[in-house]
Amino acid sequence: MGLISGILMGTIFGIAIMAGWRHMMRYRSNKRIAKAVDIKLLGSLSRDDLKKICGDNFPEWISFPVYEQVKWLNKQLNKLWPFVADAATLVIRESVGPLLEDYRPPGITSLKFNKLSLGNVAPKIEGIRVQSLKKGQITMDIDFRWGGDPSIVLGVEAAMVASIPIQLKDLQVFTVIRVIFQLAEEIPCISAVVVALLSEPKPKIDYTLKAIGGSLTAIPGISDMIDDTVNSIVTDMLQWPHRIVVPIGGIPVDTSELELKPQGMLTVTVVKASDLKNMEMIGKSDPYVIVYIRPLFKVKTKVVDNNLNPVWNETFELIAEDKETQSLILEVFDEDIGQDKRLGTTKLPLIELEAETTKEIELRLLPSLDMLKIKDKKDRGTLTIKVLYHQFNNEEQLAALEEDKRRLEHRKKLKEAGVLGSTMDALDGAAGLVGTGIGAGVGLVGTGIGAGVGIVGSGFGAVGSGLSKAGKFMGRTITGHSTKRSGSSTPVTSAHENGGGAKPR
Repeated sequence: MGLISGILMGTIFGIAIMAGWRHMMRYRSNKRIAKAVDIKLLGSLSRDDLKKICGDNFPEWISFPVYEQVKWLNKQLNKLWPFVADAATLVIRESVGPLLEDYRPPGITSLKFNKLSLGNVAPKIEGIRVQSLKKGQITMDIDFRWGGDPSIVLGVEAAMVASIPIQLKDLQVFTVIRVIFQLAEEIPCISAVVVALLSEPKPKIDYTLKAIGGSLTAIPGISDMIDDTVNSIVTDMLQWPHRIVVPIGGIPVDTSELELKPQGMLTVTVVKASDLKNMEMIGKSDPYVIVYIRPLFKVKTKVVDNNLNPVWNETFELIAEDKETQSLILEVFDEDIGQDKRLGTTKLPLIELEAETTKEIELRLLPSLDMLKIKDKKDRGTLTIKVLYHQFNNEEQLAALEEDKRRLEHRKKLKEAGVLGSTMDALDGAAGLVGTGIGAGVGLVGTGIGAGVGIVGSGFGAVGSGLSKAGKFMGRTITGHSTKRSGSSTPVTSAHENGGGAKPR
């Protein structure tokens, strides 16, 4: 009886083991098949599909296998970060500090660092792509992510308001940094380094603002003002095609081929606007248009009073440094007591223009160029312009560069004399403009401090001494100078002043 029971139990146990084994193998087979299907589907996803799934913060190497992971580099960066942070803090304070003053928005009389520390959390490099786009150069694209713990406090002053410390908290930076190494035959085999932020994917800088010992409501619109200032500095100084050129090796090096140069002249005629939004309780808006390629150099039309269908027919000339990546920006404002109100904005990529061909375009006005942050998406009307792009030849380009340097020095003297409070301030009085025959009217000569000033090209005034030690910024040597403020905070160049190669005709 015991033998029969043992045989029976053994048989049942064996059958159970075999059934369990078969079930497990079938389960594993189904899992492998499902995983293979998922991998196949993931392999067919495009970059846009991945963005929808992962959001904007996905690493570049996910959608671009050419980006290589560099875990070893992140480990070394974590060890070096305390020393790198101290050095970077000094450079940022000395170089970016003056830029805050140059780019300070209207309504703010002073903008500076009260406290600056990059914290203890090192950035993370998600991936690196190495290319050889040009002989004698190595191009490296770095997928840079930083969610650090910096301590940044800005001192903000406005008319009739005491200084308010504004703290930048929860800072996060997501961007792709392009680094170009210019090779040389002598040790250290690198003669210069070019650094810039790629415009695509667009650099993303997130942060929150907190007033220390006060309230953000003390200065109306302060959050938007600081956002605009940060965005202007990034797009106008660091975002490609703009770049930092740093000579390496301690010996004189010709970096002219690496520097940003004037590429052409854009002639813009602001014709008219139609069906503008009325921002007034009584009467109608008093619109005018701000026109620029670079935020630092803006020109504006006259104001048309009490009209939602204004006609301007005003022509300006603007310098373009890179037709493939830059855009013409047009912003329509309503002149008002205190702060002017934005009626709409639009942009025109220069790459869409054909050289030496006049084109009339009707552009739809938007509440903002970044529509993701806008709730009110109602129609803002249209803006009609005429544009003509002229490509410089070598002689025109060299002449524009020389004239650019002369005007930058003239602008610097105006700041030192107290005529200008910041680089974006407008001058009172008409400017005497004398053409020098550079291309399509690019050479415009200011006749002196009393009469006004002309500025051509893509440069900027005195911007601190930090980067003068490192090399050249935008292809121009940087020197630091103390400046006086006139108290003026006009955000754009008036139609009487030529700014950044722009003039009324």
